[in-house]
Amino acid sequence: MGFFDFMRKKQTDNKFNQSFYWGGNGYTNNDDTNANKYIEEGYNINGDVFSIVNQISNKLISIPYSVKKIESKQAKTKHNKLLKAVNYNPSVSQKVRLNALELKSYVEGEMNLPFETPNPTQSWDEFFKLSEDFLNLTGNIYWYKLMPEEGADAGSPIQVYCLPSHLIEIVLRNDANMLSVDSPIDYYIMEDRATYVKFKREEIVHLSINNPNYGTNGEHLYGQSPLRAVWRNIEASNKGLDLNLNTLKNGGVFGFIHSKGTALTGDQAQELKERLKEMNKSPEDLSRIAGISAEIGFTRLSLSADELKPFEYLKYNQKQICNALGWSDTLLNNDDGGKYDKQVTELKRVLINTVLPHVKMIEDAFNLNILQTIKGYEDSCIYFDYKELPEMQIDIETMSKWIVSLKDVGMLTGNEGRNFIGLEPSEDPNMDMFTVKDDIMSLEDALLPKDELTL
Repeated sequence: MGFFDFMRKKQTDNKFNQSFYWGGNGYTNNDDTNANKYIEEGYNINGDVFSIVNQISNKLISIPYSVKKIESKQAKTKHNKLLKAVNYNPSVSQKVRLNALELKSYVEGEMNLPFETPNPTQSWDEFFKLSEDFLNLTGNIYWYKLMPEEGADAGSPIQVYCLPSHLIEIVLRNDANMLSVDSPIDYYIMEDRATYVKFKREEIVHLSINNPNYGTNGEHLYGQSPLRAVWRNIEASNKGLDLNLNTLKNGGVFGFIHSKGTALTGDQAQELKERLKEMNKSPEDLSRIAGISAEIGFTRLSLSADELKPFEYLKYNQKQICNALGWSDTLLNNDDGGKYDKQVTELKRVLINTVLPHVKMIEDAFNLNILQTIKGYEDSCIYFDYKELPEMQIDIETMSKWIVSLKDVGMLTGNEGRNFIGLEPSEDPNMDMFTVKDDIMSLEDALLPKDELTL
């Protein structure tokens, strides 16, 4: 075997695929059977899930975003290397990431997004918000690129849609080479009762949250929903609300009314029941007064709301759901949510730990798989400028005091201080000198003996 034959063999051996993708030939298996329930019994009817998911996605689309042209030769070279890597092997797109912060220094001038709206039924804000909602609910985002098969725009997206993640299944290739670096995915389908739609692999952009549930049927190709680990808390929350509603409907706890002396006959018991129903229905005060000759007792068969303490359990479940989604229950309008300063701190924490990592995923996938496949946008990137958010603004008062103290001892120049708080540099040459408190003089002059300064 020659050297190049040996190298080719080393490049195509893929023991990972050999271990998990047994033979393709059909549908993959998403072992999370609650995908539909996350929408129907979570987002649709559970107020905590709805509120948390919406707060996250609303915060994401509050970040100003724009498309910028990459002007620097260095940035273009970097982009070209990334594109070559992705074109050679699409699977590496999950590893090869655009560093938006680094690229920001290389880009100049804003461009319009490639289309005024991603599709006829959504704005770009709605598109990105729905994408984030599905990521938090199901662990997956599937973007469909509508691309002409012929003509000047063949292979270039003209519209983009966010598909319902809980209805998507991944199908493996029948002829997949389990030892190669090629993707084993053949196509995707969207199926819901009588609806069946097939999407080509190149038409779909799939983003997912990491899934450690590896399996021979491709379970790990699907992202893991953050709600999977707290599904019992969601069920408990729903059940608690149901029980609380039933208690209110019943007017309290339920039980048996009975005579403490001579037992009531069947007719007497039925008459008593009918009279109680009439009293409950009538709005008249006098109709609620009734008399009975026998001594009556009541035996309770359920616990009261005070004994059950349902709201304490609901708070516990709420906190667990927040933890799973990377949010804070302090931000859910709780009475014990803390003061304003605590809420500001918590909002900044979840923004950095939860929202921004998702923003990075969306940026990377949009740049690599959508923008740079559209003619005229090959050297462009979308950028979410999170530093513009109020929560990310530097505390100007604290920063100013810190800058002044350093400037007063000659550790910073005036222009360095201005740069720290985002101001343009001054053209005054004194602003580039190290000066000390109470006078604008150089640090060297301030250190000279006083008799030398008077000469």
